[in-house]
Amino acid sequence: MLATHRIAAGVALAAACSAALAGCGTGDGAHTRGTGSREGAYGAKEAVPAPAPKRAVRLIGDGSTAYTGPQPARPGQPRPERLGPGRKPPQFVVFSWDGAGEDSQKLFSHFREVAKANNATMTYFLSGVYMLPGEKRELYRPPRHEPGRSDIGFNDVRGVSDTVAQLRGAWLEGNEVGTHFNGHFCGPDGGVGEWSVADWKSEIAQAKAFVKSWKTNTGLADQEPLPFDYERELVGGRTPCLEGQENFMQAARELGFRYDTSGVTDQVWPRKKNGLWDLSMQLVPVPGRAFETLTMDYNFYANQSGARAGAPARHAYWGRQFRDGLLKGFERAFHGNRAPLIIGNHFESWNGGAYMRAVEDTIKTVCTKAEVRCVSFRELADWLDAQDPETLDRLRTLKVGQAPREGWTAFLTGGPAPAPKGVPGAPAAGQ
Repeated sequence: MLATHRIAAGVALAAACSAALAGCGTGDGAHTRGTGSREGAYGAKEAVPAPAPKRAVRLIGDGSTAYTGPQPARPGQPRPERLGPGRKPPQFVVFSWDGAGEDSQKLFSHFREVAKANNATMTYFLSGVYMLPGEKRELYRPPRHEPGRSDIGFNDVRGVSDTVAQLRGAWLEGNEVGTHFNGHFCGPDGGVGEWSVADWKSEIAQAKAFVKSWKTNTGLADQEPLPFDYERELVGGRTPCLEGQENFMQAARELGFRYDTSGVTDQVWPRKKNGLWDLSMQLVPVPGRAFETLTMDYNFYANQSGARAGAPARHAYWGRQFRDGLLKGFERAFHGNRAPLIIGNHFESWNGGAYMRAVEDTIKTVCTKAEVRCVSFRELADWLDAQDPETLDRLRTLKVGQAPREGWTAFLTGGPAPAPKGVPGAPAAGQ
């Protein structure tokens, strides 16, 4: 069941929505592998490396979650450091997923592998009701709605198990688990745009509770816990349909969140809003059209085929249009102001999977480039927090696609760029 936005940017646009999980996966949840010797060539015994020391586990509550220490970093991921004087900022790209859950399409597990293969980490915005089986639906008390109501449905036990397995693996690989909240209510008559600060606090508390009690609610007591304390790990989210941002941000700030990504903005450097980093969705070109739309699969889907299944003969073209729009946004940032590029998606196969293929092509194209960091929202917030506020203020003076006229060295030092060594008086090399 889909919900839509009402956002205008040149034409009326539809924006982010979650769809109900399309079924349950066929995986078997957590997997273990045995250790010991294995037969090598000609029957010789190969030595098997000793397994890595196990992380200490401190179970929380019913054992659905556990504190296992700091999150492992992606191999080779640089620590957030203050940008040195005159240094060009890296190009950050954030790929994120609304309502993340593993279903029969197995897109969650697929994009985990795509991320690992292309030096990327991502943010998965989990819908809490995907951790709650339908027979326990009455446990959900949505603000301004009857108990057990959800516009995106609930999961089943197998689906919860499969989703837990993906969340566990994703976190251990350095990805972030954020929240897309629960029932995904949009529009009038109790939609999130009408919710009070107290309503948001209730919704957030329930989203956490479903993650922290999935074993009790499913009866899967023997499965491994999620390896993180969700109270510590949950630091940001995206509201359904990008509605209700103002009251959500107030609630989120009081609950210790660090960022929000529920707004709409241009490709410029972010700033804090109400105490949180405002890492809003962005507008990028729609190739062949005279307007821009959000960096999200659903928005291109809405503009191309009215958020309905379109003619199969058009699927490939629409996928290329989405990919090329994202790449145009990337190129104007990379060669311009270096503002972080924010991209949002859903694990959906709209128009024959055209948007999933486009996102995968984009990941493979941009995340392997020098000077590019494909990171989670949490990692981006860490980097922003490490910067000199004056440097960030200066970066915010650059408009969409605008590179510093005097070059990056002069722009971020306040003085002229140095001449190349050994050539007195020669002009500075281009930045």
